[in-house]
Amino acid sequence: MWKSIYRRHLPNQISLLKKIRAKQASRISNRTVTLSKVFFSTIMANDQDIAKYFEFAKNLTLEAGELIKNANNIEKVIESEWIEKGPVTNFDCQIEALLINALSKEFPDHKFIAEETTGLSMLPELTDSPTWLIDPIDGTVNFLHSFSQYCISVGLAICKEMVLGIIYNPITSELYTAKKGQGAFLNEKPIRVSKSTELKKSLLMFEVGILRICKKRDIILARFLALIDSCQSIRNVGSATLSMAYVAKGIIDCFHMDGLQPWDVAAGIIIVAEAGGTLIDSKGGPFNLMKPNLIVASTTQLAHEVTKLIVDTDLKTQRKRLQRT
Repeated sequence: MWKSIYRRHLPNQISLLKKIRAKQASRISNRTVTLSKVFFSTIMANDQDIAKYFEFAKNLTLEAGELIKNANNIEKVIESEWIEKGPVTNFDCQIEALLINALSKEFPDHKFIAEETTGLSMLPELTDSPTWLIDPIDGTVNFLHSFSQYCISVGLAICKEMVLGIIYNPITSELYTAKKGQGAFLNEKPIRVSKSTELKKSLLMFEVGILRICKKRDIILARFLALIDSCQSIRNVGSATLSMAYVAKGIIDCFHMDGLQPWDVAAGIIIVAEAGGTLIDSKGGPFNLMKPNLIVASTTQLAHEVTKLIVDTDLKTQRKRLQRT
């Protein structure tokens, strides 16, 4: 039954995605913006506004999760695949269309940066307007193999700052949430990062899948070896978003990965921050949401120790490159 229902609705979902892409492209080509009272009132959201956005997005994410729960009864089709990005399935497209369609109807002045819409057609642009950052399925390869480590990620930025985040794994029924200034939660229970301050006593998350990026393979491999020699151990889950959630939960002490996209980290940023964690750029300094090279750690001391190790390791790798030339 689910298979026949899905086949009837898939053309409509794909058509909707095409319309969304065209609308986003039109916004990029027209840079003239009229600054009206409505525009400013939209930007200056208060706690009540954020609470309204949060409740709607949370319920919508739970609804989208039902599609994933029924995925084993429906054929999973790879729509496209790239070495660096990975596969895109029919479910990625369907869930993203559902989320954007419902959010845009409820909040017509809001903008979107989403993996399968914005990510395929143009460079993402973050403005001061309320902007939803969406990854319909983070951990798509896991999803294809029915390995339970994948999730839906939804975050909202206002004035270029994350104000809410939602990460939902419908298979494990884990719902991670946060609103700015109100703490982080797992299934409505408060969560907190670990107290780990020393790398040698820490459990790290490191995504080895990025070793497929040939031009940076020596750098990534050198970092991995340096980290595994310096920490207690390393794990790889196949989902950057869930890796950040696990730091917020306190079961992982640090997560590092370069080459991420805004929709990979948006929800995780505020959830980790509200859980008391630290986020910095891999080379040190402020973290850039739109160009995320990321160290997420339970404490500032641990983040800085990992950063120093990465910088020193990269210098050694660069010297080896020069010696080979």
